[in-house]
Amino acid sequence: MDEKLKYVKLNYLEEISSGNKDFMNEIINMFLKQVPEFIVNLRKYLEEEKYEELSREAHTAKSSALIFEMEDTGNLLKQIEIIARDNKDNSLPALIDHVENDLKKACRELEQYINASD
Repeated sequence: MDEKLKYVKLNYLEEISSGNKDFMNEIINMFLKQVPEFIVNLRKYLEEEKYEELSREAHTAKSSALIFEMEDTGNLLKQIEIIARDNKDNSLPALIDHVENDLKKACRELEQYINASD
């Protein structure tokens, strides 16, 4: 594993891929493709007050973040999931901002990791 990684950890991904770099890169690339969609959907569902959809999107994003052992981000997404399910939106914008920032940092780091392994 690359010790320079600050926002993500690859231990779980290495474990489930048995260290297969091609498989790891495939999972990383899927995540990189999903993140912009997660961010757009989280914001859109909040703006449209579609709390059930927001809760589901947060749940899906949480699962993806946890593959990269982003525990803090996963916890924030869990909070979004619960708050949205309960239709309480006062803290959602700040939580979504924080998640977006975390996910973007993770993506930059994963892109550097992939580029370094080419």
